Amino acid sequence: MQTDFPINSTRKTKTIANDRIKGLQISHFLLYNMIPLVGFIIAMVSLWWFPIGPVEVGLLIGMWALTMTGLSVGCHRYFSHHAFKANEAVRVTLGILGSMAAQGSVISWVAVHRRHHECSDELGDPHSPNLHGNGILGMIRGVWHSHYGWLVNHEYPNPAFYALDLLRDKTIAKVNRYYVSWIILGLVIPAVLGGVLEASWIGAVKGFLWGGIVRMFLVDCLILSNNWILHIYGTRPFETGDQSRNNFWMAIPFLGESWHNNHHAFPTSASAGLKWWQIDLGYWIICVLEKFGWVWDVNVPSAKMIEAKLSKKTPSSVTVLDQTQS
Repeated sequence: MQTDFPINSTRKTKTIANDRIKGLQISHFLLYNMIPLVGFIIAMVSLWWFPIGPVEVGLLIGMWALTMTGLSVGCHRYFSHHAFKANEAVRVTLGILGSMAAQGSVISWVAVHRRHHECSDELGDPHSPNLHGNGILGMIRGVWHSHYGWLVNHEYPNPAFYALDLLRDKTIAKVNRYYVSWIILGLVIPAVLGGVLEASWIGAVKGFLWGGIVRMFLVDCLILSNNWILHIYGTRPFETGDQSRNNFWMAIPFLGESWHNNHHAFPTSASAGLKWWQIDLGYWIICVLEKFGWVWDVNVPSAKMIEAKLSKKTPSSVTVLDQTQS
C-alpha cells in the first residue's frame, strides 16, 4: 500500500504530508498497482495464443499463498499486532514474503494499519469507505476511495510514531530497506521455475506473467477490496465502535482476514476465526509453525473474554447487516 518513504519528522507528528510524499505515493501506485493491472489484461489476451497449463496454475496459486501468508500472518498478525512471537528465520521470511506482495514495505504497511485501527471509520482512517456521504453516490465514492483513491490521496502515517518498535528492530529495518529487491525476487522466482519446469523461454515468460504479474494483481485486488467489503457487507457480532464486519464468503481467499469484526474486537488475537466453523487459514499456518517450535506465545482470547465482549453489545447494534443489503 505504501512505499518505503523517508522519515523526516519527529515522533510526535502522527502523519506526514508534503510534495515528496505525494510523488512517492503516485509512483508506487503506478508501478505496483497499475502495471500489474495492465499485465493482467495482457495475460488474458495472451490466452488466445498461449493457453494456461498446470505449471502456470501452480505458480499462480503457490505465489498467491506465499505472499498472502506474508501479508496476513506476517505484516498483519505478527508485525502490526504482535499476536505471537517468532524466531529470527520466521520473522525475516514473513517480512520478505509480505514485501513480495508489493503492498508496501513492512514498516510502512504496519504504520498504515495501526493508523486504521486508531481511527477506524472516523476522520483520519486512511481507507474507510464510510466517510464519503450517504446514499448510492456516497457508497460509490467510498468504495472507490477505499479501493484505489486513498493510495494517492491520504496523509502518510509517520512510522516514527506508529511503528517505532520496527524502526528500532535492526533485522526488520534491513528487510524493509530492500523492499524493491523483494518485489523483484517475487517476479524472478516464478519466471525461473516456469522456464525450468517447461524447459523453454516461453515457460519463463508465462511463469513471470502468471506467477508474478497476475499474482500481484490478484493479491492487490484482494487486499484493497478487504478495505471496503469488510466495512460494508457482513455481520457484526461484536460492538467495536466502527463498521468492521465478518464475511463468510471471503474467508478462504482472504486467509481468514474476512472475520474482520472479530479482529477489531480482539486485534492482538492470532486467530480471527473465533468459532470452529470460521475458516482461518492464516491461523492454521501459525498453528503449524507453533508445532515445529518456530513460533510461540500465540495469543487467542478465552471463551470468557469472547462472552464478555458479546455481552457488552448495545441494543442498537443488534442489526447485523447494512441497510444497503436489504
